[in-house]
Amino acid sequence: MKKLVKKLALVPLLLTAVGVFGQFTVKRLNDPSIVAQHKRMVFQSWGDWRPYPKYLLGIQTNFAYATVWGMWAPSRNRDYKDGEDIRPLKPTGLQNQRFAQVKFQEEEAKKIKAASDTIYKRSVQDFAHWTSATVDADPLWLLYYKRMLKPITEFPDTPQNFVEWRLKNQQTYETLNTTGTLKRLQEELDLIKEKYAMSRTMDMPRGKRFLMYHDTLLKWRRFVQELRKHNDKTTLLLDYKNILKNHSPYALPQAWTPASDKQIIHNTMQQYKHKF
Repeated sequence: MKKLVKKLALVPLLLTAVGVFGQFTVKRLNDPSIVAQHKRMVFQSWGDWRPYPKYLLGIQTNFAYATVWGMWAPSRNRDYKDGEDIRPLKPTGLQNQRFAQVKFQEEEAKKIKAASDTIYKRSVQDFAHWTSATVDADPLWLLYYKRMLKPITEFPDTPQNFVEWRLKNQQTYETLNTTGTLKRLQEELDLIKEKYAMSRTMDMPRGKRFLMYHDTLLKWRRFVQELRKHNDKTTLLLDYKNILKNHSPYALPQAWTPASDKQIIHNTMQQYKHKF
C-alpha cells in the first residue's frame, strides 16, 4: 500500500516536468529568428532581420544582433543581409527554375518516349515485311501483284515447242528458232524469272520488294508484247509466202522439169505454124 502511495505521489512531478519540457521545446521551435530565416529561405519575404538591434545612447546593446548581423558578425552574414534577394522559391528563384527545367525535361522525355515507341512499333511492322517468310500475307501482294504476276509462274521456264511458246503454229516456231529470235527471247525470260524469284525469296525492305515486283511486271509486259509482235509478223510473212507460192501466175507447176533446147524450138514451131 505504501509503495502505491509513493508511486501516485510521483505522477504530478512527472506531469509537471513534461509540461515544462514541452513549453521549452515549443518555444525553441517557434523562435522568431528561426521563423524569419525560414521565410527568407522559401518564398514569403526577403527581410525581417531578427534579432533586431537595440541602442542605448547610440551604443548597440543587443549582443545577439551584434554577433549575427552587426559589427561582430562574420562578413558573410553582413554580405548576406546587404546582398540581393536570393530566395530559391521566389518567382524567379533558382529552385523554381530547376522545377521548370525538370518539368520541361519530363515533357521532352515523354516526347522522346512516344517517338521511340513509334519507331519501335514501326520497326516491328517493317521487320514483319522484311523477311521472305511473310511475303504471302502482304495485303498489296494479295490485292494486286499476285494476280498480275501469276502469268510469269504459269509460263514454262524453257519452252520446247510452239504450244509452250504460245505461238500460232509449228512453222512459226521453226522460223523464229532458225533466225535466233527464240534464243534471245529465252534469255529475256530467264532474267524475268530470276528477278521474280529474288523478289519472293530474298529478305529486303517492303518498299524495295514492291519496286522489284513492279519492275518485273513491266519487263514481263514488254516480253509478252515482243513475243506477240514476232508471232504475228512471222505468221503474216509465212501466209503471204504461201499465197504467192500457190496463186501467182508465175508459179511453177508441181511436176515441172526444164526442157531441152530442141524441145523448146519444137514447141515454139508448133505454136506458131498456122499463124504465118
